[in-house]
Amino acid sequence: MKGRIPALVALLALVLAPLAAPPAWGAGRPAVELSASQAGTGGSITVTGSGWRPKTLLMILICGRSVPSRGVIGGTNSCANADGRAVTTDDGGRFRRKLPVAEPPVPCPCVVHVATVTGATADADAIFQVAGHPVEPLPAESPAGRLSILTDTRLDGSSGLLTWFGAPPSRTLVFTVGNVGSSTVKDPVFRVGTSHGVFAPQWDEQQWHGTVAPGGKARIELPVELSAGAHGDYTVSLEYGGKVLAEQPWGVGRPWGVTLFWILLCVVVPAAVFRVGMAVVDRARPRGPVRRAAHRRGLRLPELTLRLPKPGAGPPAPSAPTRSTLPWFTPDSEPGTAANGRLSAPQENSPTTPTKGNT
Repeated sequence: MKGRIPALVALLALVLAPLAAPPAWGAGRPAVELSASQAGTGGSITVTGSGWRPKTLLMILICGRSVPSRGVIGGTNSCANADGRAVTTDDGGRFRRKLPVAEPPVPCPCVVHVATVTGATADADAIFQVAGHPVEPLPAESPAGRLSILTDTRLDGSSGLLTWFGAPPSRTLVFTVGNVGSSTVKDPVFRVGTSHGVFAPQWDEQQWHGTVAPGGKARIELPVELSAGAHGDYTVSLEYGGKVLAEQPWGVGRPWGVTLFWILLCVVVPAAVFRVGMAVVDRARPRGPVRRAAHRRGLRLPELTLRLPKPGAGPPAPSAPTRSTLPWFTPDSEPGTAANGRLSAPQENSPTTPTKGNT
């Protein structure tokens, strides 16, 4: 019985060990391997990777003036961006992608640079030689001060009413840097890039005026502005000394004021065109003689006067009946009237009336 307990404990340890182990992608840094260390333009190589976050979009580029120890000097401007390839890692953080060989815009030494497009920043480099491409030594690394990010970056500011109507959205990129070098850093120049989706960032150089002593730190604020009408998910990147120090996501709302303006324009313009068309048709329509005369002197509506009795007055007296006069009769010769005002009718004894007894 005593011999069975250690065996059961060992069996449980073997069963639970895989469950307790951390996932492979979080165990170490991301890694990149190449099917060939050298190839000429027009060929292709296979790039495989492991240790990346699952379901993460990556960009694969061939970059010049780079070594894994110093990274890509000059950022993606040193890479053959037009011939890059995108790939998404699987559930285990692995990928496999064929990459065409292209010459970078700067001399070698070259690397195959793999970096995340969204989410937390991660990258890895593998040494690669483009056959026939010129090779030049890397620029000497300056012993001057070096800056590193001490705190997370953030975007301060908010959108106003003008942004709702399509004005360029703007924010302030705030972060704290520390000088980890041996000399003072004076007026450092940073590169702030903005990218939308999977597109490469558009960089803008901005100089911060101030000094950072060795071992010191400074709070830096840099303005960031997008183009007019921009909306969607953007990424703000910060670069210094040829290395990307931080990336900050930025969600920009849609300028609904512009949409409202176009809706009103689509309603008002047709209504105005309709009214102008009706006015033109009314003027172009032929007029008869009566219509032309009425148009010249204008139509006059009869005025209706409402006469109310005064307070305290009795009922209004009945008005005398008026007799209409026909235009072709005088008052004395109107049919059905006599000279004395009495109605006349044919008499039975009139000489013109025949009697029954006469034959």
